[in-house]
Amino acid sequence: MTRINLIQMLATAVLILVFILGTRRMKLVPGRFQSIVEMGLDFVRVNIAHDLLGRKDGNRFLPILTTFFFMILFMNLTGIIPFLNIAGTSVIAVPLLLAIVAYVTFIYAGVRKSPGNFFKNSLMPPGLPWFLYILIIPLEFLSTFIIRPVTLTLRLLMNMIVGHLMLVLFFAATQFFIVTLSGFWSLLGVGTLAFGFAFTLFEILVAFLQAYVFAILTAVYIQLAVADEH
Repeated sequence: MTRINLIQMLATAVLILVFILGTRRMKLVPGRFQSIVEMGLDFVRVNIAHDLLGRKDGNRFLPILTTFFFMILFMNLTGIIPFLNIAGTSVIAVPLLLAIVAYVTFIYAGVRKSPGNFFKNSLMPPGLPWFLYILIIPLEFLSTFIIRPVTLTLRLLMNMIVGHLMLVLFFAATQFFIVTLSGFWSLLGVGTLAFGFAFTLFEILVAFLQAYVFAILTAVYIQLAVADEH
């Protein structure tokens, strides 16, 4: 059990608590907290699931897309909370696990839609001359079944690691200039402190964007797997 494991558990507990409190006493005219929770759920349902997958398939895969979005969002936000200061997604275990789940989900969706044709159509786009398949099949296999989970993992992981390192550098520089060097150097410390606060606000946007990108890419992969040609 490490510090980041505790942060991940804390983020999960807070997420569960938010949804329990936001949905346990649903009212026809929602209060402020219920409205915020419903707004978040509607965002995933309408702007990700239904827009990309349609109502039927969107509702089928809505639970996993909702889980991805809010789990990643809450774990990302721990990176800017004082005394936590590191995102739960900034170690490879969480992004890799989520990428594997997304990988299994879109393959399941494609096989369920077209048991006999999913892998064939994924690797052999119709209408090409037969000799091109010698080149196309390895490329399609690499693109569809290798690069997708790798990029899902690395995109989330690297963004959160870089954000954490930038905040550490800004605030460490502030402490160095103001406390260690002092005097004239304190002016530089004020500048690095201002950059640190500005980058903290930017990290809030990054936390949301990375959750959105992961969920929407998963939805895109599912949509490609259940497309009519499969």
